[in-house]
Formats: sequence, C-alpha cells, structure tokens
Amino acid sequence: MNKLFLSLCLLLISWVASAQERLPKVTLKDIEGKTVQTDTIANNCNPLIVAFFATWCKPCDRELKSIDEVYDDWQRETGVRIVAVSIDQAQNINKVKPLVDQNGWRYEVLLDPNGELRRALSIQSVPYTILLDGNGKIVYKHNGYTDGAEFELYKKVKEVAGK
Repeated sequence: MNKLFLSLCLLLISWVASAQERLPKVTLKDIEGKTVQTDTIANNCNPLIVAFFATWCKPCDRELKSIDEVYDDWQRETGVRIVAVSIDQAQNINKVKPLVDQNGWRYEVLLDPNGELRRALSIQSVPYTILLDGNGKIVYKHNGYTDGAEFELYKKVKEVAGK
C-alpha cells in the first residue's frame, strides 16, 4: 500500500512539474474600453511578451521605451507581439492612456486596476515580464529592469521563435 501511495505521489509531482503554466482567465479592458479575456491572448504561433508596468514606475518606463526602440526589428525577425498590462489602481487609470500616447507605444495596453491578473500570476512588483511561446505556454519570467535587460529578453524571444 505504501509503495502504491508513494508511486502515485511521485507520478502526481512529475505531472505537475511538467505541466506548463499559461495565462489565467481574467477579464480586463484595453485602454479603449474593449473587454479582453487574458486566456485568449495569442500571437499566431509566434512569441508573445506580456510586460506588467505602472505609470509611476520609472524602471517600467525605461524598459518599455527601450523595447519600443527595437520593437520593429524584433517583430520583423521573430514575429513577437507585446502586450503591456498596467497595474495602476482605479484612481490612477486615467494616467495610462496619456503615458502610452506621449511615448508613442504601439503595444496593446490592458488595464488591471483590481490586480486580478497580477495576483493570479503571483506578481509582487513591476516591471515584470513574461514570455510565452507560440503555444501560449509561459517559458520565461523576469522581474525588474536594468539598462540592457531587453537584449537578454530578445535572446529568449529568438530561442522561442527558433531564430
């Protein structure tokens, strides 16, 4: 009986360890007010970056500006798509669109004012970046930003894209 129980436990642990995480199902809105189900966000079998940020976060601003400078090249080379998710609370949500417009970011921007997606992914602080492969599986996570970190992210994107 003990061997059977131990075998089942080991099987369960290996199954859980091999199961790959995906974006959870959370309903958010984009900056135009359109509803988006996060579990349906995809990129036609290409890599997808989900970058969590806040309007008050200076490292977030630097990260998204740095990525924006090379985004066209990244898209052309790998087909990557970026979705930025603001974690600004409801009273500051009106600052998100002006920030996006001011910086000319072409990313799709979603709003998570109640922190539902952030909590579902156990994100404690921003900037926080997630890379999904073409099948929607989370393959890389990174917290924080230092100048040049976007190149490490792009290296991961190219690996996922097979480039």
